[in-house]
Amino acid sequence: MESLEYKVVELSVVTDEDLTEVINKTVAKGWVFDGINFAMRDASKRPAMAFVIFTKKNKDN
Repeated sequence: MESLEYKVVELSVVTDEDLTEVINKTVAKGWVFDGINFAMRDASKRPAMAFVIFTKKNKDN
């Protein structure tokens, strides 16, 4: 029986370069990119943090 395993990577520096690096490195390890959630600052349009979410099929024995 297969189930999904989740992985969340937290980034406190949110730049396109950092997001690209995390996504590329994690996908290369067999994870599938699922999405990004941003934590915003009150007084800024720039995110304070990002949570990058990945999934992987996990075979249960």
